[in-house]
Amino acid sequence: MVRKRIVVAGEVQGVNFREACRTIAAENGVGGWVRNLRDGRVEAVFEGPPETVDRVVAWAQDGPVAARVADVAVHLEQPEGLTTFLVK
Repeated sequence: MVRKRIVVAGEVQGVNFREACRTIAAENGVGGWVRNLRDGRVEAVFEGPPETVDRVVAWAQDGPVAARVADVAVHLEQPEGLTTFLVK
């Protein structure tokens, strides 16, 4: 199991990013959460097998159709055992 925290910059709020992220995470069996930050970025944590977490992180490079992703910072962290995915 791995845990990756990402911070996504660009036009990523108000474009259904969080809900699309929840859907992609659920489809891949990845636990974690996603939330909007006050500065306009989106932060998310993904936990699961390395290949599925990497698949969700790769999706975040583009996000949903209406998003305009400028940058995705990825941070490797210690897994906490998250098995469900929440929109905060």
